[in-house]
Amino acid sequence: MKRLIALAALLLPLLLSAQVLPYQNPSLSPEKRAKDLVSRLNLEQKVTLMMDQSQAVPEFGIRKYNWWNEALHGTARAGLATMFPQVIGMAASFDDALLQQVYDIASTEHRIKYILARQEDNVARYHGLTVWTPNINIFRDPRWGRGQETYGEDPYLTMRMGYAVVNGLQGTGSGEKYDKLHACLKHFAVHSGPESERHVFDATDVSYRDLMETYLYAFENLVKTTEVKEVMCAYNRFEGDPCCGSDKLLIQLLRRDWGYKGIVVSDCWAINDFFTAGHHNVYPNDPASATAKAVLTGTDLECGSSYKALLDAVQQGKIKESEIDVSVTRLLKARFELGEMDDDALVSWNSIPVSKLACDEHDAVALKMARETMTLLQNRGGVLPLAKEGARYAVLGPNAADSTVLWGNYNGTPRKTVTVLEAIREKVGARNVFYVDPASSLMATPAGVDAYIFVGGISPRLEGEEMRVSYEGFSGGDRTTIELPAIQREMLKLLRKTGKPVIFVNMSGSAVALEPETQSCDAILQAWYGGQEGGQAVADVLFGDYNPAGRLPVTFYRNDAQLPDFHDYDMAGRTYRYLREKPLFAFGYGLSYTTFAYGDATLVRGKGKKNLMNMELKVPVSNTGSVDGDEVVQVYIRKVEDVEGPQRALRGFRRVHIPAGQTVEVSIPLTELSFRTFNEKTGKMEATAGNYVIYYGKSSDLSDLKQVEVKL
Repeated sequence: MKRLIALAALLLPLLLSAQVLPYQNPSLSPEKRAKDLVSRLNLEQKVTLMMDQSQAVPEFGIRKYNWWNEALHGTARAGLATMFPQVIGMAASFDDALLQQVYDIASTEHRIKYILARQEDNVARYHGLTVWTPNINIFRDPRWGRGQETYGEDPYLTMRMGYAVVNGLQGTGSGEKYDKLHACLKHFAVHSGPESERHVFDATDVSYRDLMETYLYAFENLVKTTEVKEVMCAYNRFEGDPCCGSDKLLIQLLRRDWGYKGIVVSDCWAINDFFTAGHHNVYPNDPASATAKAVLTGTDLECGSSYKALLDAVQQGKIKESEIDVSVTRLLKARFELGEMDDDALVSWNSIPVSKLACDEHDAVALKMARETMTLLQNRGGVLPLAKEGARYAVLGPNAADSTVLWGNYNGTPRKTVTVLEAIREKVGARNVFYVDPASSLMATPAGVDAYIFVGGISPRLEGEEMRVSYEGFSGGDRTTIELPAIQREMLKLLRKTGKPVIFVNMSGSAVALEPETQSCDAILQAWYGGQEGGQAVADVLFGDYNPAGRLPVTFYRNDAQLPDFHDYDMAGRTYRYLREKPLFAFGYGLSYTTFAYGDATLVRGKGKKNLMNMELKVPVSNTGSVDGDEVVQVYIRKVEDVEGPQRALRGFRRVHIPAGQTVEVSIPLTELSFRTFNEKTGKMEATAGNYVIYYGKSSDLSDLKQVEVKL
C-alpha cells in the first residue's frame, strides 16, 4: 500500500500537468476561457496585461504582445505593404464594396506581418492583430490636419464606409472560427482639432442635437450593426471630463445605451494627461486616482505605461481587484478570439502565404481604388482629356515628382510608387514631356509646349497629427488658412498669361479654397494623396484612359471667410448640411467626361404597418454622352417639421457603371434608419411621424437634385 501511495504521489504532478485546463481548451468560448485564466492570475500579472506593451506570463502560456498596430489605408509602419490612397480619397470613391475589398487585403497583409513576427517570437509594435482604425470622426472643419484620416464631413457616408472597413478587417462573414483582425473605432468622441490643443481642449457647449446627429452618429450605428471589437477614447475632454474618463461617453452612452461589450483603449499617453501639469491635469500628480478613474469608467487598455499605478490604486482602496478583472477579461477574450493564445495549426488565418504580401493582385486593387478617388472639379471647354500624340507638355509643381506625398500619413512602404511625372512620361513618351524642377524658374520652361500640367496643393508633411511644423499657413499639423499656398497661386497666374491650357492637379487631404484657380486654370483635378498608384491614376484621367467619377466627401469652401471659428464645435454654418452660403464646390460634386440625365424616380413602399418605412427609390439614370462612365447616385432626406435640423442629409448612395447611350434603373433602399432625425423630446435619433422630402441626384447642391415627398 505504501508503494502505491508513493507511486501516486510521483504520478500526480504528471497527471495534473497533462490536464487541459479550461483556458487551454479551444472548444470553449473565448469568454469562458478568459474568465478561467483571469481567475488564475495575480494582480501584478493582470496589470501588465492592461498596457499596449503587454508582458508575457510564461506559466500560463501568455506571450508578449503589442496592442498598438496601424492599418489606416493599408498595413502601416511595418515595412513592405500595399499602399492604398489616403482615407479621405477613398471616401471620394463612394464605393463601399471596393473599400471592403481594400481592407480585406490590408487585413491579409497585416496577418502576414503577424505570422512572420510570431515565428521570431517577437510580436512587436505594428505587427500585432489589433489595428487602430477606422477614424470615424467627422471632418467638421477643413483646417484640421487629421481630417485626411477620416471619411469626410457627412455622418452617413462615414457610417457606410466605416461598416466596410470593420467587416473587411475582421473577416466578417468568412465562416472562420477566429477573427482575422480586430478593428477599432476612433476617436471617441467629439474630436476634430485643433491638434496643438488636444491635451488641454475641452469640448463644451456641444448641443445634444449636434452630439447625436453628427459627432456620435457613426459610432452609435457601427457599434449596433457590427461586431467591432475596440473603441478608442480621445485625448480631449468632453464637458469637463477627459474622454477616457467620461461616464457619459463610456458608461452611459457606449456601454449602457448602445450595448457595447468590447474593449475601450486609450489614445496613446492620454491617461498621462489626467495628472500632468500643462495638460488636463484633473488629478494633479495623482496617477493612482487617474488610472482608477479610467478603468472604472471602462477604459480597459492603456496605450502608455501609467496603468502601473493601478497597483497603488488597489492598495489605496481606489479600485478593487475584481473591477480590474472586468477589463482583463475583455482583453484576454479578444486574444482568444484572434487565435493569438492558441497553436498556429488551429488558426486558418495563420496559413496565409507570404507571397500575398504586396503582390500583383493587390497592386491592381490599389490602382482601381486610386482611379475611383480622382475627382474632376473643372474642365472648361472640355480641355481634358489631353491628346497622347502630337503634343508636348510641361510638367511642373512641387508634387509632380514626389512619391512620398502620395502616401499620406500612417503609411507603409510600397514596393513601388508611380509619380505623376513618371506616369505622364509613360503615356506620351519622355521626349514630349518637359519637367521643370521646383527649384527652377518658370523661365526654364521651353517654348512650344501645348499645355502646362501643374501638380501642386499641399502635403502630408504639412498637415497631419500634432506636427512640429512652422510654415506659413500651417501650425501644429493644422492649417491656419485653407487658401492655396501663395507661391503656387502666383505661378498658376503666370502660366495663365502664356495663353496655353493650364491643368491643375491638386493634392491635399482636405478642402482647399480654389476660387482664384477656377479663373487661372482650365481644368482642376482633385487627386488627394493617391497611394502607390496615385500618379498612374492621375495620368489615366488626364489622358482619357479612365473616366473620372470621384465625388467630394467634403465641402470645398470659397475662402476662409466662409468658415466659423475653428474652436467652435457648433455645427451651425458648417458642412453642406448647415452652410447657408453657396460653396465653391458642393459635397458630392464631381465631373465626368460624359453626361448623365435623371428621370423621375418611383418610390415603392413596403406593405403592412411594420414595413411602412421600408422603401425602395428607383431612379432611371441615362448616360447621354459618348463615353462609358460611372455615376454616383445620391439620396438626401429632410424632415419638413425639423426646422432646426440639417437642410438635407445624405441617406443613400450607389456608384453604378453606365455604358454610353444606355439607361439603368438604380435602386436605393430606404429603411427606418433613413428617416431618423433628432427627437428633442427623447434626445435620440428616431424616425417619427411627419412630412419628408427625398432628394436624389448627382450632388448635394439643390440645383442638381430632383425630389419626391412622402408622409410617415
